[in-house]
Amino acid sequence: MIFLILLLLFLTPCVSGIFVVNVTQTSYQAEENQNITLEWTFSTRRETSLRSISTFCQLFTEGRYSVLFHLHQGVESPESQDPQFAGRVQWDKDVLTEGQLTLHVSRLRTNDSGFYVCDILVRPDGSNSRRCWLNVTAAEELEPQRPSESPQAESPRRLWLIVVITTLILFVVSMACIVLIRFKRRTYNAAIQMESSSEEQTIRTNMSPSESEHEVRLSNI
Repeated sequence: MIFLILLLLFLTPCVSGIFVVNVTQTSYQAEENQNITLEWTFSTRRETSLRSISTFCQLFTEGRYSVLFHLHQGVESPESQDPQFAGRVQWDKDVLTEGQLTLHVSRLRTNDSGFYVCDILVRPDGSNSRRCWLNVTAAEELEPQRPSESPQAESPRRLWLIVVITTLILFVVSMACIVLIRFKRRTYNAAIQMESSSEEQTIRTNMSPSESEHEVRLSNI
């Protein structure tokens, strides 16, 4: 029992002193000409300084490698960078001593696809590495736009359209007027006929019996 306790006390500082490197994301997906941010995290201490940190990041694709980013004792070494990434990689200096390596890669290309491995060394804590995968797909081709017609070519069409619409409106209005006039005439004639019939009936009603008999006799002759 005492032996196990002593063993645990001995192993505790060894385990706590292991230098750990992780990736915030194991896989990335992007499109050509887009920008992306790759991140690694590592263990640090309060007294960790920028000069104590060195990093070496590479891209591995089908048997070849390209240097993405090189930092030696807190100083960037652009001469080590592969021409493929020249002018396209930026890093956040302020968060490096906090245990975060952030690389911004702009204007992605399809040949940027592959495994990105970063070796991080912090003196005197140690070194370690982790990798992540980036897949860059080709940008979708935009459909060619049809050439827009000039205003001069569109003006005759608009003129013909206005003429046709105006003609149709005038035709509809004319037909409506004709129908309305005919309807008024028929209504007027019907009213006159009804008025004549009413007057004739009134006259017959007001005639005396003798006049009625006389009229009947005349009608029978």
